[in-house]
Amino acid sequence: MAKLDETLTMLKDLTDAKGIPGNEREVREVMKKYITPFADEISSDGLGSLIAKKVGKEGGPKIMVAGHLDEVGFMVTRIDDKGFLRFQTVGGWWGQVMLAQRVTIVTRKGEVTGIIGSKPPHVLSAEARKKPIDIKDMFIDIGASSREEASEWGVRPGDMVVPYFEFTVMNNEKMLLAKAWDNRIGCAIAIDVLRQLKDVDHPNVVYGVGAVQEEVGLRGAKTATYKIQPDIGFAVDVGIAGDTPGITEKEAMSKMGKGPQVVVYDASMVAHKGLRDFVTDTADELNIPYQFESIPGGGTDAGSIHLTHNGVPALAITIATRYIHSHAAMLHRDDYENAVKLIVEVIKRLDREAVDKITYE
Repeated sequence: MAKLDETLTMLKDLTDAKGIPGNEREVREVMKKYITPFADEISSDGLGSLIAKKVGKEGGPKIMVAGHLDEVGFMVTRIDDKGFLRFQTVGGWWGQVMLAQRVTIVTRKGEVTGIIGSKPPHVLSAEARKKPIDIKDMFIDIGASSREEASEWGVRPGDMVVPYFEFTVMNNEKMLLAKAWDNRIGCAIAIDVLRQLKDVDHPNVVYGVGAVQEEVGLRGAKTATYKIQPDIGFAVDVGIAGDTPGITEKEAMSKMGKGPQVVVYDASMVAHKGLRDFVTDTADELNIPYQFESIPGGGTDAGSIHLTHNGVPALAITIATRYIHSHAAMLHRDDYENAVKLIVEVIKRLDREAVDKITYE
C-alpha cells in the first residue's frame, strides 16, 4: 500500500470509523480530533451533530459547510434460535451488492465479525439463480450456535452493523477506495476548509459541520441549521459518477477527476440560483474545474438546510463517486482537493454585501 501522507491518514481514519445513522459517536470523535485545531469553538446539537465555529470577522455572515457523519449500514432486529441475526437496512441498499459480504456488529461488549449469508450455487435451481434475493430474507452469520451464545457475545437488537472494508490507495494513487465515502469525504472537506482558513482574513463566521442521520431523512442537518441559523449553507457530499460501463449520460453525466459537482437539481432541492452563479463565477475566475449535475432521485443535507427558519440560500457541492451505497466506493483525490479550494475561495468572497445580493436579488 502507498505510504499515507497527512491527508490520506485523515481520510483513512474517517472512512475506517464506524457509524450508521443514530450511532455516529466514533466518527464524530475522529472528526472532532481533526477539526478542533482549526476551530475557535466546538459544540453539538441535541442529536449529536458536530459544529466547529471559526470566526473570520465577528458579526460577519454565517456560512455553514456541512458533511454528514453517518454511513449506510444495517441494524440487528432479532436473533433467531440458531444464533443467526435478522436485520434492517439503515439507508438505501440494493440487495445485489449485499450477499456474502463481511460486516462488523458493534456491541456493548465489543465488535463481532459476521457475514451476510448466501446459498452456494450448487443447491440453487436454474430459475433461482436468476432471481435476486429479497433483503427481508437475508441473515447475518456470526458463527454462533444459538440465541444464547449470540447474546453472551453482547449482540442485542438495535446494535449497528457496519460494512467491513479497509481504506485503500489504488495503483493510480489519485484513486482512493474505501467504505463510507458517503459521506466521510464531506466531513474531510469541512475539516480542510477550516484548515485552509486558519490564518486567512475572511469576512464571515464559518461553521464546519458533521451532521448526523442524513441517510434516513436529512435529520441532523435540520437541527444543526436551527442551532447555527446560517446566512448561506453548503452541503458537501458524494454524487454519482457516470463514467463506468452501463451508466448512460442521461443517468449521470459526471466523470471522476473532472472537478467537483455543482448540483442544480435533486429530489430534495432546486439549487439557489444566486448562490449557484456566485460559486461557478468564482470557479471560472480561478480556473477551478467543476461539473454540473442533476439527480432526479435522492438528496443532500442542503435539502434540510434551505428550509430551516425563514429559508437559507443553499447549494450542494459533491464529489463524483463510483459504487456508493455498497461496501466499497471509489473517488478521485483531485476532485476532493478542488472542492476544498473552491469552497475556500467562495468563503473569502462572501462578505455581507455579497450575501445580501445573493439572498435578495
